[in-house]
Amino acid sequence: MNTMGTVRLLPWTGPDGKPCFLLGDGTGYVSRIADRMEEEQLGSAADLIDEARQLLGERSWTPGELHLLAVELTAALVQVHRVAESRGARLTEAEREAPDADEAPDADGDGPRLPAEAFG
Repeated sequence: MNTMGTVRLLPWTGPDGKPCFLLGDGTGYVSRIADRMEEEQLGSAADLIDEARQLLGERSWTPGELHLLAVELTAALVQVHRVAESRGARLTEAEREAPDADEAPDADGDGPRLPAEAFG
């Protein structure tokens, strides 16, 4: 890992709507706030999915209810997409630093051993 840490896309935007980023090792105060906010956003999206299923399942909605649901689902999707982008970028960074699975030793210090018969 570089000594400066990694760049993280935060789950909020600045006052002008531009993305906010954090440079660090992922253990600081702002990282913990971002983690909590991401969990809240994901939880809210899950709740909204349940609400949408219930509303749509009743088949007695009004156009206004459908419009509000679409607005809320769009906002939740934007947040979940941002969380996915952020986590995906950090996962990619972690994968670059992790040893290859073929190089990782098992508990004995050797890689897995299979008899030749296992390969047909």
